[in-house]
Amino acid sequence: MTRVHIVGAGLAGLATAVALARHGVAASLYEAGPAAGGRCRSYFDRGLGRRIDNGNHLLLSGNHAAMTYLDTIGARRTMGGPGLARFPFVDVATGERWTIEPDPGRMPWWIFRRDRRVPGTNLRDYLSLLALRKAGADTTVAEALDPSGPLYKRLLEPLAVAALNTPPTAALARLLRTVMDNTLMKGGRACIPCLPREGLSESFIDPALAWLESRGGRLVTGCRVTALREENRRVIALETTDGEMPVGTGEAVVMAAPPWVADGLVPGLVAPDEFQAIVNLHFQIDADPGEAGFLGVLGGTAEWIFVKEGIVSVTISAANRIVDLSADELAQRVWPDVRTALRLEEPMPPVRVVKERRATFTATAAQEQRRPGPRWPAETSGAHNLVLAGDWTSTGLPATIEGAIRSGYAAADVILAGA
Repeated sequence: MTRVHIVGAGLAGLATAVALARHGVAASLYEAGPAAGGRCRSYFDRGLGRRIDNGNHLLLSGNHAAMTYLDTIGARRTMGGPGLARFPFVDVATGERWTIEPDPGRMPWWIFRRDRRVPGTNLRDYLSLLALRKAGADTTVAEALDPSGPLYKRLLEPLAVAALNTPPTAALARLLRTVMDNTLMKGGRACIPCLPREGLSESFIDPALAWLESRGGRLVTGCRVTALREENRRVIALETTDGEMPVGTGEAVVMAAPPWVADGLVPGLVAPDEFQAIVNLHFQIDADPGEAGFLGVLGGTAEWIFVKEGIVSVTISAANRIVDLSADELAQRVWPDVRTALRLEEPMPPVRVVKERRATFTATAAQEQRRPGPRWPAETSGAHNLVLAGDWTSTGLPATIEGAIRSGYAAADVILAGA
């Protein structure tokens, strides 16, 4: 196979291209937007006069697919962070602060130390995590765990909302279990927070594009794919706003667009159709990054605060409840949390509010059943040279950077095995 055509240049599409290029297969990526990256990119905001990320993404060292991706494109050095497993929190309602510090190894000695575990918890509380392993196929996070205890309120709920982007009363417990099994359950070495030192594009997107270009890859932006033309159960061309793009004999097509786009292009596709918003606020102000560069927030509207050079960014997940509020009202609600959490005295600075209304699929049992594998349709129908990728496909993970990259690797594996 000489070339693969990839619809969508978000992380799933880029990961597919990177995995293929490692085996000498070049890719052409067609992106409807003006730049690659999807929800993981940076841009210059004229109102703030600064370059910002469109959202905030926190990787952990246990995200092996993501780390492999960064190593491949030579971008691991662009990531920073505290260098050890450290998660600071503040309750803005009470002023209480604490830091979770798991031990490097698998043995969780940290839960025996009051200064390193969640305040108000005892050893028995941590045994409740075993309930995730017993959770049924449809069990929610709130059903699997005890929502009344301090461990849930001060650690598990914030982590679940951040990872699954779905309220715990509806979020699927087995997806959280997979996240925990890959990180916290493996000990502190798998829980080291990793953040881009400069920006999302500088770590995940620009190095990948340069690496792919040096291996025959090609990116076409502002090019919307409007239809797949099939003949004899093969995709033979992409109909685009730039004209028809032929798909040669022996070439494959990867659908790495969002599910609502893929649904309109792939006949009969069953994909997630319910979504959760994420709201990000970027305040133009300098602040002390603290011990980790980020801070978990309880007791207010803000949930996670990330301190960057000249910018303080706030992320609010599972945000369907507030996404329709005006930008001004959101800023007025969130700024007091930021002032308290970061001990600031200044009045509210200029702010940019970014709303991602369909940031991820809703991580419920019903939506999980709608997640297709990389091969769609089944072997007995549809185009044999069409493969799917995206964090919305069946990766076993929620819609995260790790899930998106894994999906790209899975799509590449199918192609290399002879799609």
